[in-house]
Amino acid sequence: MPHQDTERDSRFAYNHQALKTALDWLLKGVSLAGARFREDCTWTPRLLVLTALFWVWSDEKILTGRFAAARKIAMRMCPWLAAPAASYQAFTKLLRKWTETLVTAVQTEFRAAMRQRLPKRFWLAGFIPFGVDGSRFSLPRTASHERAFAPAKRRKGKRSKTEKKQARRQVRRKERPTKKEKAARSQLKKAENAQLWVTVLWHLGCGLPWSWRLGPADSSEREHMRQMIAELPPQALLVADAGFPSYALWLALVQAGCAMVMRVGGNVRLLRKLGYVKERRDLVYLWPDRAAATNQPPIVLRWVVIHNGRHPVHLVTTVLDPGRLSVQQVIEFYRLRWGIELFYRHVKQTYEMRKLRSHAAENAPVEAAWGLLGMWAMAFYAQHHLQRRDIASAQISIAQVLRAFRTPMRSYKSRPDPGEDLHALLDRATIDSYQRASKISRDYPRKKQETAAGPPNILTATTTQRQKAREIQKEMVLRLTA
Repeated sequence: MPHQDTERDSRFAYNHQALKTALDWLLKGVSLAGARFREDCTWTPRLLVLTALFWVWSDEKILTGRFAAARKIAMRMCPWLAAPAASYQAFTKLLRKWTETLVTAVQTEFRAAMRQRLPKRFWLAGFIPFGVDGSRFSLPRTASHERAFAPAKRRKGKRSKTEKKQARRQVRRKERPTKKEKAARSQLKKAENAQLWVTVLWHLGCGLPWSWRLGPADSSEREHMRQMIAELPPQALLVADAGFPSYALWLALVQAGCAMVMRVGGNVRLLRKLGYVKERRDLVYLWPDRAAATNQPPIVLRWVVIHNGRHPVHLVTTVLDPGRLSVQQVIEFYRLRWGIELFYRHVKQTYEMRKLRSHAAENAPVEAAWGLLGMWAMAFYAQHHLQRRDIASAQISIAQVLRAFRTPMRSYKSRPDPGEDLHALLDRATIDSYQRASKISRDYPRKKQETAAGPPNILTATTTQRQKAREIQKEMVLRLTA
């Protein structure tokens, strides 16, 4: 054996062996029994999962190039299997049919593995904390995407030639728009384009995804969150920004036994002194008139006001006991919610998923689902590898983690140079300690000019509302004692 090889771990003599070790660890407990291919199919479920992950990890610019590279690596990792079909169309057809089954199987294993392998990060203050937020992926401007993912008013039908001419004439008649009007029109035009909406449920302690939902550009992130409630574990705590004020959603969370910390703004009306429970100064109620009219109970909340250095931030939580969740812990959980914003930045910029590459509408959700799963897999393995050094998830560089996986993929047949194998690269995948200056004063042109959410509208309950609350309370007591 040459001298330079004696210093290397024999298990990782070649790059593809190190990649195989990582994927074997990630997919160790995954059950793929639910995926049964035809007898004459050259693909197997495991080979399809491996190829799909390499497909979304690849840095090739076109999807067919990514597939060709991914297939070669998967074949090298599994030489005992027959070579699968080299057709990209056959690959995407299989993915369209089996993505939901395969991704669900991998998600289930990842969730169990996070609880087992990252226990110190999985629980925080006696809760399993999650953040939720929505965003959009841009799509190629194809007729297929316009029909499937444009806002509903655009999907109803195309304008006639006469209507288009009339609209152009109206534009010509108008005076030359100001810069502000141009920006508003640009934002409106962008919002009306075909985009894929994604709502992600994200674990605050581990810094990893947990679940997601996909839909057209005008999807409701609150409805997506309602669909994901069943996937929350017991003792979960959901943290969300001011985009999730919804009586139906909050009631569903309370009924599911999930605690929550929510930011509220001027679009929320809260009541005080309703008399539904023993009153305290920090207790408020969410009870819209429509809910009261249908004899639905008020939601009891604890009101917490903090200051972020620029303006007050109003938070409410369903954990009424300060001994169970202190004000400082409420603040810390809300601070951790910012991590989901960074996650979207990593997905869109570092991972280059700002604009999906699939031109067919049926392929875009497949690309997005495997892309999110691939991001999850890389970050999870990096955390597992770096936790022995007690490196927090926020200190891991996603850009360097991505580089650590792509470097051995480019030369999967070769032996790595000293310090260039997968695990050596992951060892260095941390954020530098350089203290950066504040960027607040920089006069960058911003695409979003959002104002603060403002305080909620807090009113004192009327006599009629207090009487109605007592009636509902009596009915609930009678049901419990019956």
